Amino acid sequence: MTIKEAQEAVDRWIKEYGVRYFSELTNMACLTEEVGELARLMARRYGDQSFKEGESHDPSEEMADILWVLICLANQTGVDLTEALQKSFEKKTKRDHDRHKNNPKLKEPTLPPSKA
Repeated sequence: MTIKEAQEAVDRWIKEYGVRYFSELTNMACLTEEVGELARLMARRYGDQSFKEGESHDPSEEMADILWVLICLANQTGVDLTEALQKSFEKKTKRDHDRHKNNPKLKEPTLPPSKA
């Protein structure tokens, strides 16, 4: 599925099952909530927190929820996400073409000295 097809599919679903889009402000709040849910999962999976019993360990559902609400916002505000993403690639390539290659912080991590 392309990004354009995803935008069209979400729009069809909203019109058929969702009655109408939530307001842009409500969807922005929903997006923030979904990002928070992904952050909580990542903190448990990759950070120092532990999972509660019954919590999902799979970030794919939260990522899909984020994408869904982002697509809703794009549709509501007339943003072509394919075009926007292409422009973002162009901007980042122009701005950062050597930046990350020259960042010593991004070199292979070294192992800490042995405590032997």
